[in-house]
Amino acid sequence: MKKKITFLIFTVLALLCVVYSGMVLATGSGTSFFLVWIGLAVLFFLFGYSVWKSFWKKVPRLVKGICIVVVAAGFTAFFIVEGCIISQMHEKGEAGLDYIIVLGAQVRESGPSAALKYRLDEAVEYLEDNPKTICIVSGGQGANEPYSEAEGMAQYLKEQGIDASRILLEDKSLNTEQNMEYSKALIKDGASVGIITNDFHLFRAKQIARKYGLDNVCGIAAKSTPVYLPNNMLREFLAEIKFLL
Repeated sequence: MKKKITFLIFTVLALLCVVYSGMVLATGSGTSFFLVWIGLAVLFFLFGYSVWKSFWKKVPRLVKGICIVVVAAGFTAFFIVEGCIISQMHEKGEAGLDYIIVLGAQVRESGPSAALKYRLDEAVEYLEDNPKTICIVSGGQGANEPYSEAEGMAQYLKEQGIDASRILLEDKSLNTEQNMEYSKALIKDGASVGIITNDFHLFRAKQIARKYGLDNVCGIAAKSTPVYLPNNMLREFLAEIKFLL
C-alpha cells in the first residue's frame, strides 16, 4: 500500500511538472528551459514507478551508494546556491551612484516583457530619486525581438520622463557576461555602479560584474512574477553552477 501511495505522489508531481512546463512555454520567452520541467516529470514518474515495482531493491549496493551520494551532493549544492540567491533578492543599492546598469530582457512589438518592465520601473524610481545618476541600458537584439533591448529600454525610460541625456545605450550584448563587459567600456574608472535586474538574477549578476572589473558595485533588485519564480530559481541554480565551473 505504501509503495502505491508513493507512486501516486510522484505521479502527481510529474503531472504538475508537465503543466508547469506548459506555463513556462506559454510565456514565449524563446528559451527551451521548459524542457527541464519535462525532464523532471520523467524522473519523478520513473522514481515512483521503480518504488512501486520494487526495482530499487534489485539495484546493487554499490550503485545505490553512488546514487545516494550524488543526490545528496546535488541537494546540498542546490540549497547552498539558492540560499545565496535569496540573500540578495531584496537588495536596494546605495543612494547617489554614478551609474546604474539595467540588464536587458525580452522586448516585443508591444514593448518590454513583464520581467524587463519590472527592471525598468525600478530604474525609473532610482533615477528620479538620484538626478545625477547616469543610466546604461544594456542588451542587444535577439532572434525573436523586433529591435535591440537597449533601444526598447531607452524608449520606455524616456516615456516615463527620464531625460535622454542621462541614458547610454549598449546594444551589442547577448548575455549577462557581455552586458557587463560591454557596459564597462562606457563607465569611468573608479565610478560607483548599481546593477538593476530581477531579484532572482542579482546574485549571479554581481559576480559577473566583478569578474569584468566593476569592483565598486552594488545590486538593486527588481521584482519578478511570482508564478514563474520556481522556474527562474532553478534556472539560476544551473547557471550559477555553470559560471563557477
